[in-house]
Amino acid sequence: MHKNPCHLNQCFQIFLHLFNMLCSALGSNNFSGPLPREIGNLLKLEQIYIDSSGISGEFPSTFANLKNMQIMDTLDTPLSGKIPEFIGNWTKLTNLTFQGNDLEGPIPSSFSQLTKLNSLRIGDLYNGSTSLDFVKNMNNLSELILRNALISGPIPPYIGELPRLRTLDLSFNNLTGEIPSSLFVMNDLTNLFLGNNSLTGGIPEEWNENLQNIDLSYNYLSGSLPRWRGSISQLNLVANNFTFDEFNKSIYPGLYCLQRNFPCNRNTPKYTSFAIKCGGPEFTGHDGIEYEGEEIVLGPAKFQVSGRENWAVSKVGLYADKTGKLDMEGTQEQVTGSNEKPEFFHTARMSPGSLRYYGFGLVNGPYTVTLHFAEIGFPNRSTNLWASLARRVFHIYIQGKLLRRDFDISKEAGGVLKAIAVPFNVDVTENYLEIHLFWAGKGTCCIPKEGYYGPLIAAVHAATDSKLPGDKKKTGMVIGIVVPVVVLGLILLLILLYMRKKSENEDEKELLGIGPKPDTFSYAELRAATGDFSSSNKLGEGGFGNVYKGTLSDGRVVAVKQLSVASNHGKAQFITEIATISVVQHRNLVKLYGCCIEGNRRILVYEYLENRSLDQALFGKNNLHLDWRTRFNICLGTARGLAYLHEESRPRIVHRDVKASNILLDETLCPKISDFGLAKLYDDNKTHMSTRVAGTIGYLAPEYAMRGHLTEKADTFGFGIVVLEIVSGRPNFYNQDNERVYLLERAWSLLESNQSLDLVDPSLADFDEKEAIRLIRVALLCTQGSPTIRPPMSRVIGMLTGDIEIDNARSKPSYLTDMDFKDTTISTTSFSVEAFASSGSSKENSSFFSRSM
Repeated sequence: MHKNPCHLNQCFQIFLHLFNMLCSALGSNNFSGPLPREIGNLLKLEQIYIDSSGISGEFPSTFANLKNMQIMDTLDTPLSGKIPEFIGNWTKLTNLTFQGNDLEGPIPSSFSQLTKLNSLRIGDLYNGSTSLDFVKNMNNLSELILRNALISGPIPPYIGELPRLRTLDLSFNNLTGEIPSSLFVMNDLTNLFLGNNSLTGGIPEEWNENLQNIDLSYNYLSGSLPRWRGSISQLNLVANNFTFDEFNKSIYPGLYCLQRNFPCNRNTPKYTSFAIKCGGPEFTGHDGIEYEGEEIVLGPAKFQVSGRENWAVSKVGLYADKTGKLDMEGTQEQVTGSNEKPEFFHTARMSPGSLRYYGFGLVNGPYTVTLHFAEIGFPNRSTNLWASLARRVFHIYIQGKLLRRDFDISKEAGGVLKAIAVPFNVDVTENYLEIHLFWAGKGTCCIPKEGYYGPLIAAVHAATDSKLPGDKKKTGMVIGIVVPVVVLGLILLLILLYMRKKSENEDEKELLGIGPKPDTFSYAELRAATGDFSSSNKLGEGGFGNVYKGTLSDGRVVAVKQLSVASNHGKAQFITEIATISVVQHRNLVKLYGCCIEGNRRILVYEYLENRSLDQALFGKNNLHLDWRTRFNICLGTARGLAYLHEESRPRIVHRDVKASNILLDETLCPKISDFGLAKLYDDNKTHMSTRVAGTIGYLAPEYAMRGHLTEKADTFGFGIVVLEIVSGRPNFYNQDNERVYLLERAWSLLESNQSLDLVDPSLADFDEKEAIRLIRVALLCTQGSPTIRPPMSRVIGMLTGDIEIDNARSKPSYLTDMDFKDTTISTTSFSVEAFASSGSSKENSSFFSRSM
């Protein structure tokens, strides 16, 4: 596996030099784009490994030619479409893996021809349903893993006749009927995972002692436990309907609490909370919460119930490659980002597949469940090491509901060795609580070491404000006496406060539900800070208000953005900007200190950036002179800020108004993206948003300007325009020789005549020609007409730094070739664009924070 960040089609020339190669490894890299059709011409190709990369799309039909293929391994790669039928003709296959992709079922019936398979792993499929009939003649199988693969129907008896089978995993499917007794007496079978199906009946009485890891959890099995129940330690029978006598209870303490409906302390609740230090010793939190220790090594199929029977843990899964310590992870590195002591995160529980925690005997009512995470095994991505490509991805379910899909600890926490506490509000209705962490095949499998994937958690805490029934009775008499007196006093007090608080309460409603609230300032405080909003402190003005320089009482110099909220649009921008910027922090994003909301006043308080905005520096509106190195660093820093918004922040954010006036420069000329009044929060599950167009003409991507079709690639387009402005020192539109010149059109014209360097600002006495060409090529790629051709911002960063080969902009976009720019004068009133229509005069365009703060 290699760290080769490039578009796969661009890199395909490598394959052409290796026409007679036998193996292709495309794993753990930053490749993107579809699989090249030409790979299907490599008729001698025997092995292909595609894991943890950005390769997407369907398998080309030319792959049907690869009949010498012996190993096909695809894991954690967004390949899509149906599993190709022609793979059934690759009769020389010995190993086949499809896991953690976006592939659709059913599994083709032609797979029955793959009789030489030693290992078959298929999982995490969408749509379709498959029976196990195709497996019948695969007598060479030693490993059959069809986990979460939409397998339905009964388990056919001939599965128990496969002579070499050592691992059988059919968990998380729709299997029905009884378990064939032949599975328990196979000579070589060591691992049997049948959990999370709808199997019925009992457990066979005959058993081969080679079978040591058995998971039958979450089925509908019933009856008594088999005689051999005490001869095996790895036997998970959670969530079934078994009956228990005293002997069974002594062998498996607490298992009766973990049968379906979780009967312990049902209807007679004893607890209002529980706390578990996952994978570690007991611990007292900074707020006095006592986390009970959970240090037992669980292994592939085991559960544990606490001594008080108030909580339990269940773990299922077998690492494909890992040996040694299977589920306990630890570090001595310093973990930051939490109020807890670092030791709190020095231990954690990890699972290769499914990890569940339970609370029993809980009083019914609303609970806050807090899950504590820290990625303690990966190197930081900023190190640019091969191992820094490691990703851990899993789902979070609570009470059976999927609450977080593809949760990535390091991305959520802002890096490795950084802690994050994730709260969830859930309801307990039947006196128990279930938390489920589930690996669905995504994330790297073997970085920084083999078998380092699956859910990882440091601690669990659940609590409610509801009272136990006994507590309610004890407090009843006290309440009956005290309440009437208190109510009378409160009525009088509320009457006095009502008038004064009414306005404030209405204002506060505007900030509810937007996530973390920023600090608030009083209007009097900001008025004093800005000298009563003196014109001498005015930094600029825009369509939605003025910006003033101010000094707070603690000495901080700030930029105070006083919004005009006469319109609903202005109010909406105010709330959007607070909601967006409050949840993101990055070196290349402007920092919000707080806000003021009093009556009809809406004010935002930002860090003050003494060098103001990029457009002022570029277009002669201040005394700054940006040399080449500074310009290049501004491009790179802006790209990093956008990459954070698009790919690392949660939720993802589309800025919608990327332009030079919305990029501010601090004292070191480090760029900071500002003005989040038009930003949109972006759902990972959506391919795009359809929304009313807003932004600034000249920076709008064509698909967005014409159809309201919004993705993060709209920001990529705006970034491309800004890069051209930085390189040329010219604005997006400018007049030359009494003609209106469009900068992007001029860049293409110079490229076509091999004169791209003529675009560079003539005021630059010295510049790096290679870097200039690189910036121009990246800008033209970012402004391609189709959003699918524009690269993601993380890839743009690699292109700018030279770590990734720059994709060629395929051709001049049609939106340029269809227009005659030589005699076109753009009318700024001919577009129905919210921000531009209300942005004010050209004077406002030249002022600091013009529609940017």
